[in-house]
Amino acid sequence: MLDVKEAAKPRFFGIARWSGRSTLTLPMKKLFILAAISAAMGVSALAALDTAKIDNLTGLKGKFNEKEGVYKVTFPRDDVKVVVDGWKMPPFMGLGTWAAFTKGAHAEAMVMGDTVLFEDEVNAAMTAALDNGLNVTALHNHFFFDQPKVFFMHIEGEGTTEKLASAVKKVYDTTKAIRGPDPKPAESFSVVGQPSLPEKNSINAAPLNEIFGTQGESKDGMVKFTIGRPAKMHGVTIDKDMGVNTWAAFAGSDDNAIVDGDFAVTEDELQPVLKSLLKEKINIVAIHQHMTHEEPRIMFFHYWGRGRAKDLAQAIKGGFLISGLLKVSSPLP
Repeated sequence: MLDVKEAAKPRFFGIARWSGRSTLTLPMKKLFILAAISAAMGVSALAALDTAKIDNLTGLKGKFNEKEGVYKVTFPRDDVKVVVDGWKMPPFMGLGTWAAFTKGAHAEAMVMGDTVLFEDEVNAAMTAALDNGLNVTALHNHFFFDQPKVFFMHIEGEGTTEKLASAVKKVYDTTKAIRGPDPKPAESFSVVGQPSLPEKNSINAAPLNEIFGTQGESKDGMVKFTIGRPAKMHGVTIDKDMGVNTWAAFAGSDDNAIVDGDFAVTEDELQPVLKSLLKEKINIVAIHQHMTHEEPRIMFFHYWGRGRAKDLAQAIKGGFLISGLLKVSSPLP
């Protein structure tokens, strides 16, 4: 039975009186212990990242977020003046390049970042990222009516702190090398001496049909190839005509052609196919998703190339083979 007198005694949960002294109760001790552990974890994450090495290798001075265990380096793209909708945009309003480092789960460290790029920097910066062990996960715009056009390339990677910081620096150095001689971004892929595209298209479909092993669609001297890959969304099978497709369209002449198109690839296929096309001088112009809740997860990237039609077709076919698109490598679950 409950002792009424005992129940009436005051209770002290934060500070307890005992023998004329104040002492912490068990709950308060636990709070202090947790706080100490949390602080130690923050210090441990900071030490594990070797932030001095990150600063030294990137050439930037970062900041540490103790709560998240993240060390972030950043710098504004203020070397080129950007006007958006007629307004001169300060870099503070969204023109900041950054890379954030944290302790990895399967490696010493992990990095994620976003790189502000101009059109003539994108493919060189992407090549530098991929060649140095980083993954490129998105490429898109953030603005409309921006002059010059600004793009944002997202990166991520796992490895040693030294490897990741060095790779990030190589990406940044690539853009600096391009902007150094000319602060004004180029307005065309064309190089000096490259002939203009013919006004009338005259692509011969037969050699391209043979390269791809399928019959392309022809129209007004242009040829287009479309390959579907099945996926599911909301329990419904979706394929080529529902938008899950890879395509390549050719225009110009056999010896002076352009190719543009879109690849639909799984997340695992994205990096190797990007590398394959970049190696063949095919320019990547966008990386993004077209859907949500699809299975398997499908990423889309768009591209543009110039050259002989057969050479361009061979380059695109290389991407087809790596991704398994000629024999779809991602059957429905």
